[in-house]
Amino acid sequence: MPVITGTTDVYLILGDPVEQVRAPESFNPIFAQLGIDAVLVPVRVAPADLGAFVRGAFAASNIKGLWVTIPHKVAMMALLERCTELARVAGAVNAVRRAADGRLEGGLFDGEGFVAGLGYAGIAYSGKRVLILGAGGASSAIAASLARAGAASAADIALYDPVPGKAQAVAARIAQAGGSAVRAVDSSDPAGFDLVVNGSPLGLKPGDPMPCDVSRIEPHAALVDILMKNQPTPLLRAARERGLLAQPGFEMMIQQTDLYLEFFGFHEAAQWVRQDANFLREQIYPEALRGDIRRVAPTTAFPTPGVEGSRLAQPSST
Repeated sequence: MPVITGTTDVYLILGDPVEQVRAPESFNPIFAQLGIDAVLVPVRVAPADLGAFVRGAFAASNIKGLWVTIPHKVAMMALLERCTELARVAGAVNAVRRAADGRLEGGLFDGEGFVAGLGYAGIAYSGKRVLILGAGGASSAIAASLARAGAASAADIALYDPVPGKAQAVAARIAQAGGSAVRAVDSSDPAGFDLVVNGSPLGLKPGDPMPCDVSRIEPHAALVDILMKNQPTPLLRAARERGLLAQPGFEMMIQQTDLYLEFFGFHEAAQWVRQDANFLREQIYPEALRGDIRRVAPTTAFPTPGVEGSRLAQPSST
């Protein structure tokens, strides 16, 4: 773990709750291995306190940026002066930095990480029918990225959320940006879909109901449960018991690690992670899912610790 001193740059991951967050397990070892004088700390912030907390946090000059998790990804948009185009389309962010002019700008990497994770797991999405359960920040990001994948995009993306109007608003915003057809549906029924994604919080708490009827998933379909906690979840176990290709959401996080690092100016660290991220998988995957790790020899040797230095490169405007 990093040694924290008076010169350490501080990054915070904001959520409510934060018990499920796994990002510190990834980024703090990276900082320590590369000699980067930085630390990532989870902070539990209630939704009603989000605005005041963010303004206060950035009043401290050694707080350099924020990771953002549930339930703040959508609400954070109102506190920003700028964001990436993908974040605008999805209506959510999961990273915030202070630009050179003092303005807060946000980025969104969940969707890109999810799409890359599908490739890692060998799950096809091009031309497929996709059902996304939940219409929060992560689900919106996934839908936006699947819809804008160009010629390789999904053929049909359906969003379901039990909150009236929530899925409709997300679908309309993404559809306006072009790409694949995105629509809201009034049922969580997975029948007829090629890929089912659980982007809802169901499964975080013991006793949660299943987000969908697993018996209704098509025999050829794949399932991804993006929850970071309680893996393998009851949904994942039930899908695998049926013989379905079913994966946890760890790759969505791992595959966006380099994007976070680039966003915050750690360019050499990002390149290092792109060469071999299996050390992250070894830390994050539980024993029951270690068999899912595809161990590939790194293409380059790890850099000598300390080469990155302790200062962020100046981030460019989004």
